[in-house]
Order: sequence, then C-alpha cells, then structure tokens
Amino acid sequence: MKILIIEDEEELALDMFNYLTSQDYLCERARDHQSAMDKIYSYDYDCILLDLMLPGGDGLSILESLKKQNKQDGVIIISAKNSLEDKVTGLKLGADDYLPKPFHLAELAARIESLIRRKHFDSNNLIHLNELVIDLQAKQVTVHGHLVSLTKKEYDLLLFFIGNKNRVLSKSALAEHLSGDLADMFDSHDFVYAHVKNLKRKLKEQGYNDYIQTMYGAGYKWEQ
Repeated sequence: MKILIIEDEEELALDMFNYLTSQDYLCERARDHQSAMDKIYSYDYDCILLDLMLPGGDGLSILESLKKQNKQDGVIIISAKNSLEDKVTGLKLGADDYLPKPFHLAELAARIESLIRRKHFDSNNLIHLNELVIDLQAKQVTVHGHLVSLTKKEYDLLLFFIGNKNRVLSKSALAEHLSGDLADMFDSHDFVYAHVKNLKRKLKEQGYNDYIQTMYGAGYKWEQ
C-alpha cells in the first residue's frame, strides 16, 4: 500500500516516514505545495497525509485539485490548524479523516488502516474470495485453509489486484504501485512479471483458481 506524506515539518515528516515504512507501507514525501501537486498529478496513492499549511500554497487547494481530477486517493488531513471551519471545509472537499497535531504514530497508522479497509474492502478485516481468505490485520493469506507465504511485494500485489477486480492493470501501474516514483527510473518493468509469476505460482500450489489473467499487450486482470 502506497502513502504520500505532504508535510514541511522535517522532523515530523521523517518520523511518519520511518514509522509507516516499518509497518510495511511504501512511503513518498512532498515538502511543499508545488511538489505535492506534481506528485498527485503523476501518481495514485492509497492514502495521502495532508498538512494544511504548506510553503507555497494551502493544503485545501490540493484537496480541490484531487476532486477536480476525480481521483480516488484516500486523504487524512494532519494539521495544527484545528478550527471547526477548517475541519468541515476539508471534509466537504473530500478528505476522509482529520487528525490534529500532535498525535501518536500508532493512532495515525490505525486510521490509515481503517481508511484503506473502507475504501477498498468494504470495511472488512477478513476478505473472502471463494477459496482465498486474506486477514488484513494479521497480513496473512490462506487458500483452502492452508497458509500461503508471500513476500511483502507479493502481498501488496495481491491486495492491489483484489482492490481493482475486473479492471485491466498495466505493467506501469503495477510497477508504480510496487515501487512508487522509483518505477520511472527502471528501463523495463520485467520485475512486475517476476512478482506476478511468483504470486500465481504460490497461490496455485495451494489450489486456488487462476483468477489473475494475462491481458496480452495490456497488462493483468483479476477476473472473478
């Protein structure tokens, strides 16, 4: 799962980055209004952590841009501006949650987890797809009751497929989800093929039906 941290306070941003990375999130940072706008125009995120007071512009205008682009990125406002007006305005513009500073990192992680469950998995901690069961809290996958040992990349890939069932996902979209903006630096996306191949092999070894379909020339699709 990929997170964008839009925060100019260096110590707080680094604390969030390190903590969330330790929780197996793929994190990117934007330190000012312009770099944040560049990021949201170029990439998609499962969750955006948005400070309202940024160098070069107002965080609320970033929310307005997301709404105009009809993007579905989850947004949690994190701000020392704790007025009721700011909170109401942010929620009306499309923010999913509001967490005033200071806050505990464990609470932030819990809110991110809750937001992702709501947006992608109908607020469920357990995802049942025929013979496949995913425990989001334990980060465990079973097929016919047998535990499937997945790497972090394979687990993230599985969730991305299931969160986009019956949609064709291009190799570039999968590369971006797995590696963030670093994907732009790769000459090819062969590593995506390797991760998909390993994920399919591990699931099939436990007897799952082949829901991940290769769409030649287009990418992959979880078809169910």
